[in-house]
Amino acid sequence: MLNILKIYELKRKVYIQAPVEDVFSFFSRAENLNLITPPWLRFQILTPLPIKMEKKTRIDYSLNLFRARFVWKTEITEWHPPHLFIDKQISGPYQHWEHTHRFKKKNKGTHMEDIVRYAVPGFIFAPLIHFFFVRPRLEKIFSFREETLLRLFSK
Repeated sequence: MLNILKIYELKRKVYIQAPVEDVFSFFSRAENLNLITPPWLRFQILTPLPIKMEKKTRIDYSLNLFRARFVWKTEITEWHPPHLFIDKQISGPYQHWEHTHRFKKKNKGTHMEDIVRYAVPGFIFAPLIHFFFVRPRLEKIFSFREETLLRLFSK
């Protein structure tokens, strides 16, 4: 049986007026995910805090997607402070999820880039599910995240 996943990609860039070390430090504290995740996801970190972030760190969350509650398990697969880290889904709502976080010093601030490579469930309906539900939802989530980061670091 053929098992070919369609991998989609979401790229977002934002300039944050704070040193790269400060921005990376913010992302190094898993509890800060609560601040940059939209409240309508009802996001909750299940792994006891504080969590030491490093390569092979595993984190469990729960969240609401499309009125269903999901447990999402991720692992940090790359950890290169203060420039990059990657988390991958071990289990959760996606067929595939890999989120690359890049941080580059630019002037007195930080150029931050998110690259998310993902595949959605649904077999032959996956392209429709992606187009009508998943992509718009991800765009909203990352817009909320960017707006919140800009607000938090403008203080």
